[in-house]
Amino acid sequence: MSDWQKIDGGITAPKGYRASGIVAGLKPSGAPDLALILSDVDAIAAGVFTTSQVRAACVDYCRQQLQAKPSARAILCNAGQANAGTGEAGWADVYESANTLAGALNIEPESILLASTGVIGKRIKMDALKAGIPQLVARASETGGPDAAGAIITTDLVTKSIALETKFGDRPVRVGGIAKGSGMIHPNMATMLAFVTCDAAVSPPLWQEMLARAANRSFNQITVDGDTSTNDSLIALANGQSRTPAITGPGLEADKLEAMLTAVCEHLAKAIARDGEGATCLIEVQVSGAATEEAAAKVAKTIVGSSLVKSAIFGCDPNWGRIAAAAGRAGVRFDQEKLEISMGEFQLMKAGQPLAFDEAAASDYLKRAKTGEYLKEDTVLIRVKIGDEMGFGKAWGCDLSYDYVKINAEYTT
Repeated sequence: MSDWQKIDGGITAPKGYRASGIVAGLKPSGAPDLALILSDVDAIAAGVFTTSQVRAACVDYCRQQLQAKPSARAILCNAGQANAGTGEAGWADVYESANTLAGALNIEPESILLASTGVIGKRIKMDALKAGIPQLVARASETGGPDAAGAIITTDLVTKSIALETKFGDRPVRVGGIAKGSGMIHPNMATMLAFVTCDAAVSPPLWQEMLARAANRSFNQITVDGDTSTNDSLIALANGQSRTPAITGPGLEADKLEAMLTAVCEHLAKAIARDGEGATCLIEVQVSGAATEEAAAKVAKTIVGSSLVKSAIFGCDPNWGRIAAAAGRAGVRFDQEKLEISMGEFQLMKAGQPLAFDEAAASDYLKRAKTGEYLKEDTVLIRVKIGDEMGFGKAWGCDLSYDYVKINAEYTT
């Protein structure tokens, strides 16, 4: 049983944070498109970013800032233009954005981290961004989390937010987060965009290590369409305002905080996968019996990322052969004579051999799971066992519907 509880407040639930989101005129739709997350004091900062060779200017800017100084006061995120593939002009826009916000907050530009999302190859509409900064700063409040969550989304159908609380001694410690993502989801580092706040005090190296492990067990284990974004960024702040003793190394408190951080990241990652473009359900794949956690995770992500598996789930077809084929090409060695596959309560394969099962009932399970009638969640559960060892891993994705092609065929037009 987890040692924390879900609370309201999202990104501003931890002590000492404010947030805001406004319509700055960056999106042609007139939807909110500029967000600010602000710590009252300098916070320890960590980040995990896309491994793509084609990266947005904000990604390299944040890497540069965090290498020089692993702390920050503010995160500024614009939606509408990715500012990726924009060359020196894009870099100039990044520095101008940081300097403009720094002036409005009366802090150093080096204390600001940046993120962007939107169409690749489009520069930020700087006149609109700069004009919106005063209003963005003025509106920052302890109740501004929902506004910030709404201002970072693009093709998302829903905002994604969570906050958890635990106790260290008699003091509460909180972790909150928001994220965006619906398409171009196959992270190879962290996520599309996700921001996490925490009010514990943690040493910079340990906070970075915690975040990297949390990302590997959450955002790096989701896929919608197999495409890794140019702007993927996961940024986490820890400002120490809970007034609990600083966590500087391994131990029970470090484990407790990392578990809560991972739970926040997993919740946001699953929310992204569930909101995949055109999706009708979340798919969770659990793989056991592998030699290591990493091997199990690799098999799980290969299965959930298979277009054939995703299409079968959309069509409510319990086609276990596609699952077996995906497991076999994952690049992980295992004895196929030990392969087991289950879908919901239906075991489809055991000891590498097919089992007789009620195909109509299994198809009905998929229909019920997709509508939430099964276990009250819109989740299709696939369990795969590849051996007798202890490695266990999970991955999440969504089905592949006709609407995915429609949404992405018309994205810029």
